Amino acid sequence: MLLLALVALSIPASAQEPKTCGAPVALNDGWSLATQADVGLDAAKLCALDAFLAQWPQVNIHAVVVVRKGKLAMERYFSGADERWGNPIGTVQYGPEVKHDLRSISKSVTSLLVGIARGEGKFPAFDSSAIDFFPQYASLKTADNARITFADFLTMSSGLAWDESLPYSNPANSERRLIDAADPIRYVFEQKVVAPPGTAYNYNGGGTTVLGAAVAKATGQRLDDYARDRLFAPLDITDYEWVSLPVAADHPPAAASGLRLRARDTAKLGQIMLSDGIWRDKQVLPKGWAADSIKPRLNGESLYFYGYQWWLGRSFRHGTQLTWAAGVGYGGQRLFVVPALDLVVMVNAGHYASPLQGVIPLGIFNRIVLPAVKD
Repeated sequence: MLLLALVALSIPASAQEPKTCGAPVALNDGWSLATQADVGLDAAKLCALDAFLAQWPQVNIHAVVVVRKGKLAMERYFSGADERWGNPIGTVQYGPEVKHDLRSISKSVTSLLVGIARGEGKFPAFDSSAIDFFPQYASLKTADNARITFADFLTMSSGLAWDESLPYSNPANSERRLIDAADPIRYVFEQKVVAPPGTAYNYNGGGTTVLGAAVAKATGQRLDDYARDRLFAPLDITDYEWVSLPVAADHPPAAASGLRLRARDTAKLGQIMLSDGIWRDKQVLPKGWAADSIKPRLNGESLYFYGYQWWLGRSFRHGTQLTWAAGVGYGGQRLFVVPALDLVVMVNAGHYASPLQGVIPLGIFNRIVLPAVKD
């Protein structure tokens, strides 16, 4: 026994057993778990996350979840100051069973619901006039806005005057005005058309609000109820919240920004984008909808292309470009989907109103996770 102990002491700890940072826990929530090595991830490189985050004194990352080859392989959680839909909630200790704001990843989820409703034959034709689907707003119809289709709203190219570049606390921000509107859909259709529909990207949560309202009308259910029945329940997601618009008479869920999920549940949304809509042998999305959603439709913000409420980007890896899709939310919420690597990366953060929201999550993806993926 003494000899065995001495031998063990002479072997470096790293050689005794592989180091793993963020081994996932079993929650009976539908995920199959895997060791990082078993799905082709370099655990040592994933362990570099802490040193990477230590570069920023004000780092406020809350969760990092990695899925490879359909299996949950890493989840790391931290504590930090956070908000619930713009309202501070103090310091939160995050973990696998704690929900987080998704903010505008909600837009990507609304797009999934559009696809499900379309697959059921309930959603109107994408090339049809959006305002015509809502006859109660016929008095607002003009020759210009009658040309705006559901496809234009899906691709943020409605041509409506809309400005979300101002801080969301600023009453002049178009999204803020929509939230404060008694009739949000009316507010959207009241805006002037300043560009030909379908030609130019302009970030617009109002369009997502219209899409959510169209899903509700087409299916006869509130958007959150339809999400529960057709998306969350099939994905074994039982703990969710979809914050409602506070002023609108019927308080519909905020389709553009109000969804709150656990990080590992959000990663399921990325996984079905890789599996042609299948989760545990269930066809959750219509066949082909995932690929259609992340097909480049037009030039988006900065260097990104844009699909159906999904951002489309690229990273440099092994001497060439690697394309990916992402759900992007205010504050640093990022859901990366990489078809070529069978990889999903989910990051939650609390960098609201900070430029770090665009720096640290992308850095985690590019400098920690991608280098850890073995071909």
